Amino acid sequence: MTETLKDYNKTKLACYLGFVTQAIVANFTPLLFIAFHREYDIPIASLALIPAVFYAVQLVTDFLCAKFKNIDYRKSIIVSEITSALGLAGMAFLPQLFPDPLIGILICVCIYAVGSGLIEVLCSPIIEACPFPNKEGMMSLLHSFYCWGAVGVIIGSTLFFTFFGLDNWRILTCIWALIPLYNIINFATCPIEPIVQDSEGMSMSQLLKNRMFWVFLILMIATGASESSMAQWTSAFAEASLGVDKSIGDLAGPCGFAFCMGLGRMWYGKKGQNMDLSTYMTIAGIVCFVAYLTASLAPVPLVAFIGCMLSGLAVSIMWPGSISLTSARIPQGGTALFALLALAGDVGGTLGPSLVGLGTQNSENNIQSGLLVASVFPVVLVVSLLIIRRMRAKTKR
Repeated sequence: MTETLKDYNKTKLACYLGFVTQAIVANFTPLLFIAFHREYDIPIASLALIPAVFYAVQLVTDFLCAKFKNIDYRKSIIVSEITSALGLAGMAFLPQLFPDPLIGILICVCIYAVGSGLIEVLCSPIIEACPFPNKEGMMSLLHSFYCWGAVGVIIGSTLFFTFFGLDNWRILTCIWALIPLYNIINFATCPIEPIVQDSEGMSMSQLLKNRMFWVFLILMIATGASESSMAQWTSAFAEASLGVDKSIGDLAGPCGFAFCMGLGRMWYGKKGQNMDLSTYMTIAGIVCFVAYLTASLAPVPLVAFIGCMLSGLAVSIMWPGSISLTSARIPQGGTALFALLALAGDVGGTLGPSLVGLGTQNSENNIQSGLLVASVFPVVLVVSLLIIRRMRAKTKR
């Protein structure tokens, strides 16, 4: 029994580092935009292709995982770590091999975006299939490691550039690549159980015929939008409202937001086992709405910024909680379920920040007005949760 527990703890460690890897590939490259601009003379506007390509490839990966019913979890998750390591390490030398360095950068982005998509789809069901007690808390704790990875890569990279200079970014890129490289060993040797047997798992078409599943998809879109709208704009918000430079804005904004989100997920992972998840998420959605209103309407910049951080605490339960609620209500969903949930979350993660950008542009570059537009997403989340509870109550009659 002790040995079995020890083995599954190794699975847990591998998945934790998987989410740290995803945080590295999602958050590190944007920190290099100035280096790319200076060294390769790439226009700043062209660098906007990097996050766009990253999320596009991740969306395609999520969709393909939903299409293929019989996925070998171990081989696929090992591929995720290999591609993440190759994409990061390739960034150090591939761009200078092309006449246009941006092509080399985008090739690397595509490679590690595949890894990020696989991690997003597979780590949650791998943990869900392990015989751990308090599955909802374990899922929240797992997703907190994305937050700690984001905090670590932003602070670690900032310190590295401060002491060793931005010109040495290639060394740091290879250092970050060591984490997924090491995690290949963990995933190759830890026990991995199927979430359901291949013959029992639902196909994508079967899931899409389930009315309740569509409500869960809307819930997941609202979750991704509620989280990303604030996460991707907090740096610009800190710079504009608090009057700080970009390095401080990155630390106070995205890093502070990720830290608050990580705290919320860790707290629920440790203390939330006696709480009703649906009720807790509903309260979190209401708090998130209040936080968005505070960030959007508070006349005092510091109070508005506190609203940004409060939203980080509020959204912390939304992504892992939505996954736990859905897998509990549709236990035969299988890999297609987790892949479509990841796809919906990424759609929300793309839609939300885009609407904030449009709102900001249409209000003469007032970021607070842009964030006010995004306050609709926590409202959609709360309404979705109420519909799910009503549908569940009807099925029990």
